[in-house]
Amino acid sequence: MTRSRHILLVLALVFAQSATALRPFLVKESLPAIPRGWTARDRPPADHVLQLQLGLRQADPNLLYDILANVSDPRHAQYGQHLQKAEVDDLVRPHRRTAEAAAAWLVHHGIPQTAIRPNSAGDWISIEVPVRVAESMLDTEYRVYDHEDGSALVRCMSWSLPADLHEHVEFIQPTTIFGRPKPHRSFVNSVISRGIVLSNPTNCSENVTPDCLRELYGIGSYRPNPSSANRLGISGYLGSYANINDTKFFYQQFVPRAYEANFSFAVELVNDGLNGQSEASASLEGNLDVQYGGAMSFPIANTYYSTGGSPPFDPSAGTPQNTNEPYGDFLSFILNKTNDELPTVLSTSYGDEEQTVPFSYAERICNLFAQLGARGVSVVFSSGDGGVGDGQGPGQKSTSCISNDGNATPMFLPFFPATCPFVTAVGSTAGVPEVAAGFSGGGFSNYFTRPYWQEGAVSAYAPHIPSSYATWYNSSGRAYPDVSVQGNNFIIQQSGSLTTGYGTSCSAPTFSGIVALLNDFLIARGKAPLGFLNPWLYIVGTVGFNDITTGSNPGCGTNGFSAIDGWDPITGVGTPNFTKLMSLLSLSL
Repeated sequence: MTRSRHILLVLALVFAQSATALRPFLVKESLPAIPRGWTARDRPPADHVLQLQLGLRQADPNLLYDILANVSDPRHAQYGQHLQKAEVDDLVRPHRRTAEAAAAWLVHHGIPQTAIRPNSAGDWISIEVPVRVAESMLDTEYRVYDHEDGSALVRCMSWSLPADLHEHVEFIQPTTIFGRPKPHRSFVNSVISRGIVLSNPTNCSENVTPDCLRELYGIGSYRPNPSSANRLGISGYLGSYANINDTKFFYQQFVPRAYEANFSFAVELVNDGLNGQSEASASLEGNLDVQYGGAMSFPIANTYYSTGGSPPFDPSAGTPQNTNEPYGDFLSFILNKTNDELPTVLSTSYGDEEQTVPFSYAERICNLFAQLGARGVSVVFSSGDGGVGDGQGPGQKSTSCISNDGNATPMFLPFFPATCPFVTAVGSTAGVPEVAAGFSGGGFSNYFTRPYWQEGAVSAYAPHIPSSYATWYNSSGRAYPDVSVQGNNFIIQQSGSLTTGYGTSCSAPTFSGIVALLNDFLIARGKAPLGFLNPWLYIVGTVGFNDITTGSNPGCGTNGFSAIDGWDPITGVGTPNFTKLMSLLSLSL
């Protein structure tokens, strides 16, 4: 018998002997009502497999946040001194008694050691169990829930733990999470023949191409070092992946240097992620991300991370896994890499209503983004495409902008993970001169408080918010987006043809590519990459951005927020001026 197996058996015995003390079950989390758009159906098969994610209480998460602030604040002596993997693991590792209590509980319920998969820090555990076992562990009842869009999930309305475990286990999902990360984009059904000739390919007021973006944002002829320790990462979820041939043809027409160099992207698969290469099966989202992320950052290495984990639920298909919880799987995967293997920038264009994600889960996912930031990764998310909620302006029908706490209180709908303070949220502009794009998501988090580095900018904006909005948003919440770039009329190669599209998912990879260029500038001079951007962005970097002062982001039957001088919850601090940003960074060399 191995030593680890012996320890688990001993723990199981200890747990069994104290089982009386651990009962009764106490509710850990519950929902007051079935979330909007969902309907309860029948019970799932008892042998339907759930891939449960357990978050164990970290010894001192505030210590991680303090260190992240130090290495990310340009005024601090530790600025740029990013941590290694082992150092971050030590910061977030649970107390021994927490790990032991969780392990004993799992073994007590018959979970074999081979099915218990902790991350390297031990604060995140994945297990696969049939519904019947999950229901016994959590004193709950799972059901199939149908969504009005035709999809389905296996979830429960509440779950419980033995009282003595409450202090050790912070969350278990999928239980009450009804959020389904989806691409932040709305595409125009406009197909263009291959081989088009634009009247002015450097003018983004017509169609957006890599050339016009480089011209608009002052990148010019800057050429990064292809052999430096610099990498752009792009994450895709829910069966989304990019097509190599589509990207090749895109580069041939719009980035000839990349085409001539046979430049492409690497692919890493996470949790049974997909990478089919037939033109018909590639996703528009995946193609968009790699084409513009790669075009802006060429010849910096690009990696596309394809994360699976959410096939549709079909009771007749036996026991399929059905988690729809990809963030934890992907972040556990990426955080297990050494610093040399990590991208310096990670771009993501997915999200969902913040309120559909249980706070305990959102908080831990946000903590994982903080861990990436502490290790020198700039985490970038698109801000969403519904303005302040559903994109419906004054006089338009709006029925979705209500709370899901059972009270149906009218409210704007912030989007997660863009609301996490440890990511840089990117909104959209349109046209030249640039104005705020009406679909650009923005507002204030109901979960996360406003961080210190944002206080001045948001306080200056507060007097411009209509008093009629007072009950619709959280005036003390983390505000977003932080920045913006073009997001309208992007030309994209898809399934052998060119099409145009719009959305903040156009903006996120574009901005991420520009950050990768700035990291190249720093690395070439012996400096660390930017890492967690936001403190630098608000404290020093605002003068390196073009202020956008026109436009609004309607939603929820309102005009939304208005763009003004300075930061606003539509375009953030504005769009990047690469030349000015390089000059700012030069001052710190």
